[in-house]
Amino acid sequence: MSKFSKFALNLVLIALCHLPPAMAAEGGTDASAPQAQVLSPGDIAAELKRLQTSQDRIKQQASAPDGKTRLDGLDDALQDLNTDVDKLTAALTPQLAQLQAQLDVLGPPPAPGTTPEAAAVARKRADLNTRKTQLDAAVKQAAESRDNIAHLNDQLDKLKRSRLKDQLALRSESILHPHFWAPLFDPADEDRRRFGAFLDQVVPMGQLAWQPGARTGTVLLLVFAALLWTLGRRLLERGVAWYCLTYLPATRLRRSALALGTALTTVVTTAIAVHMVFIAFTRLYEPPPDLEGLLSEMAKLMMTCALIAGLGRALLCTRHPSWRLPALADAVAIAMRPFPSILAGLLLVAGTLEQLNRTVDTSVPFTLLGRGLVSLVVVVVIGAALLRANRVRSELVAAGEQPEARATLAGLIHAAVTLATVISLGALLIGYITVARFLTYELVWFDIVLCSFYLLTQLTRDVCESLFAPQYASGRVIKQLFGVGDHHLEQTSTVLSGVGVSVLLVIAAIALMTGGFGTTPVELVDSVLRVLGGERLRSLNIMPDRILNAVIALTVGVWLLRSVRRWLDAEMLPKLGMDPGLRASLTTLFSNVGYVLLVLLALSLLGVRWENLAWIVSALSVGIGFGLQEIVKNFVSGLILLTERPVKVGDMVSIGGVEGDIRRINVRATEIQLGDRSTMIVPNSQLISQNVRNVTMSNSTQGVATLQLTFPLNTDPEEVRDLLLDAYRDNETILDVPAPSVTFNQLAPNGITLSVTGYVASPRVTGNTKSDLLFEILKRLRGANISLSMPQTLRVENFPVPGNEPIERAAS
Repeated sequence: MSKFSKFALNLVLIALCHLPPAMAAEGGTDASAPQAQVLSPGDIAAELKRLQTSQDRIKQQASAPDGKTRLDGLDDALQDLNTDVDKLTAALTPQLAQLQAQLDVLGPPPAPGTTPEAAAVARKRADLNTRKTQLDAAVKQAAESRDNIAHLNDQLDKLKRSRLKDQLALRSESILHPHFWAPLFDPADEDRRRFGAFLDQVVPMGQLAWQPGARTGTVLLLVFAALLWTLGRRLLERGVAWYCLTYLPATRLRRSALALGTALTTVVTTAIAVHMVFIAFTRLYEPPPDLEGLLSEMAKLMMTCALIAGLGRALLCTRHPSWRLPALADAVAIAMRPFPSILAGLLLVAGTLEQLNRTVDTSVPFTLLGRGLVSLVVVVVIGAALLRANRVRSELVAAGEQPEARATLAGLIHAAVTLATVISLGALLIGYITVARFLTYELVWFDIVLCSFYLLTQLTRDVCESLFAPQYASGRVIKQLFGVGDHHLEQTSTVLSGVGVSVLLVIAAIALMTGGFGTTPVELVDSVLRVLGGERLRSLNIMPDRILNAVIALTVGVWLLRSVRRWLDAEMLPKLGMDPGLRASLTTLFSNVGYVLLVLLALSLLGVRWENLAWIVSALSVGIGFGLQEIVKNFVSGLILLTERPVKVGDMVSIGGVEGDIRRINVRATEIQLGDRSTMIVPNSQLISQNVRNVTMSNSTQGVATLQLTFPLNTDPEEVRDLLLDAYRDNETILDVPAPSVTFNQLAPNGITLSVTGYVASPRVTGNTKSDLLFEILKRLRGANISLSMPQTLRVENFPVPGNEPIERAAS
């Protein structure tokens, strides 16, 4: 082809590419026909984004946790979205066809080695391919939106059915009406179809597990699981009993540990057996999500039923009545023995049916049938157990035997369980199946939590009592390790037991509020953490890990503070030559400051924000202003006594007419030991605000023994003076320096008064010295025929009373 012809062909192609879309199409249309809407790339992207945003908003509203979203409005919104997707697809399809027609006109690019095409043609082809790729992606995204809308519509229909099933006010036929049982014998076509589809997922699993190459392994796994659940459980229980009797102390700990071991062995062996059965059927087959969810829920249900059976066997303990934890009569325990296992077995069957209904998403009548069966099983079994126990107790009373003593709380729980059972039975009879199902599930969960709490509470108390008992090895090791006495061990046991029971009570309360039938331990732990880490605690910036760190720091800090205080009082301060009073003041001040710093450190580790504690400071301010001012005043006075030291430990003081030695200055009050060995508690503020006589202040070690004696006027004072001085000099406790002295104090009509004074080594021996001196002085006075002055009294007898004289004269 000549160069001119190639150039002309390129011009024709360029012209065709720039023709209007209606003229470029083969077999052009009439000019009066309506033109299709042409959307720009920006408009297409904006429309796709709007559609995706609307879908996300509908998903959020449908999954709202409050469950109050109107699903009918969401259905209308989905229909509108589906219409918009159809409109967008209808607008994009002509544009895509137009681009394809233009690309067909341009044809494929020339092969390598041939004459290259014009640059304008190459750019046009690249632009058309880019636009076509964008439109293909938009059409594909619109198709995905259509599929998502259809899936979301199915989910909304399922959610509406689920909400309808869970409505407590939903009323159906009574369990006595044949229509209630009709779905069991004549299920609806939709239920048949759904069960058939689900059965198509289950059958391949069984076929693969039973195929010739895998049949032996499947049989071995099933047989081993059965042996483990029966024979293995019994052997494990015997092993636990042997361990408890051999290694645990002969206390109540054996009973509680054996009960816990019985319950745990039942749960553990069931868990292993269930896992082996799961491996037997799924080792060659990967189950679909629906089937896998059903198997997971069935495993949880089996664990719950195993826990019910294990708790019943552990608490009733009919084989060894002496090991039974609750105070139940043997006849009552034997009568109730089969009911936990029966309840667990029937719950497993009925609960499996309900889980199957939930997985298959059966119709409302079939779902209510499954829930009614579960409720009926629980009501019949628990009601029969209550009736049989009451009948046995009545027979014991009629036979003259006393049944077990029951506390008030136990009676209230029995009455509540009975009332819930009666209400559930009434709800089943009048057709409120959902109400009955709710009550029975809560009743079973309440029984599980109550029995578990009782068992763990008894175990906690018995562990603390046995661990800190001084007559056992653990108690002796703790005494030697920490150097504590028996009473400290008892106090520690009581405190730890109370803390453990309180923690269990909190967990039980959280389990009752947040858990339910089928709740696993992992889910329960998550609920506890969510409650303990709620918004109220987060507002104070308190977390469980920070609480643990604060407790550890506080414990170590208290131990370290006491150790340093003992070291200061016993080793450091005595070597500095300090007197006992100063040592006591310094160690007390050190302890007070240390405890304040420990509290601040604990609050810091807790992450407590001071601005969040402003209300506490305000409350303390008001409390100090009204009721705590005396305590604060005494505390400040105690700090003044420790720093200024007007009185100190060991001083002999006199206050309020009493005299004694200061033994201890505490935070609020001071202990003063009197002469009769009794202790008087004096608030610190009185030692600051009142007059206090400190006998031993300024390190004074001498006391004064002064006696005042009165003699008749005819007594020779010089002779008496010499006698008194000789008596003082001859006493061993009277010091020679300063020498004793006699003072003439008073000359009165009733006699002369002499005062004799001598000094002793300590004020504390003054009283005994005076007593000895009085004995000696009286002896010497009697030997010298010197008497003490006797008080003169005037007694008037038969003195006429004024006013009685006229009466006496009239009588005479």
